[in-house]
Amino acid sequence: MTISVGDKLPDVTLVKATENGPEQVQSGEYFKGKTVALFSVPGAFTPTCSARHLPGYVEKADELKAKGVDEIVATAVNDAFVMGAWKSSAGSDDITMLADGNGDFAEAVGLTMDGSGFGMGKRGQRYSMVVEDGVVKELNVEAPGDFSVSSAEHMLGQL
Repeated sequence: MTISVGDKLPDVTLVKATENGPEQVQSGEYFKGKTVALFSVPGAFTPTCSARHLPGYVEKADELKAKGVDEIVATAVNDAFVMGAWKSSAGSDDITMLADGNGDFAEAVGLTMDGSGFGMGKRGQRYSMVVEDGVVKELNVEAPGDFSVSSAEHMLGQL
């Protein structure tokens, strides 16, 4: 079942990409007590994700924070090393990379996709959400192949 506005995020292990290497975090604890702009991409370094999705959040980070966002989080079904390299390549210190290497988070929120036709296997869908104290306040799930409602620009209009 897909997560909905008003639902609490599931408590699963994610891996935070840090300068000191991977650090395991529990989603239930990690999202507690703050407002988070969370966006999910099918994969780091993939075309739309690298050309438009991540750059939009990097560019709009100050505006999101000015509207009450404490942290901006990117997640993908990639390992923490890939997510860390993506941040080094195209991200900024304003974006926290949380790796969902096994797809547990994507599965728990009910937002998986089958990318087998592209050699990608099971991945997370492209979406964004505003999370306040661990509860989903806004949820924006893209139709397959689309990129509009999960953008930083769209999210700014929701805050």
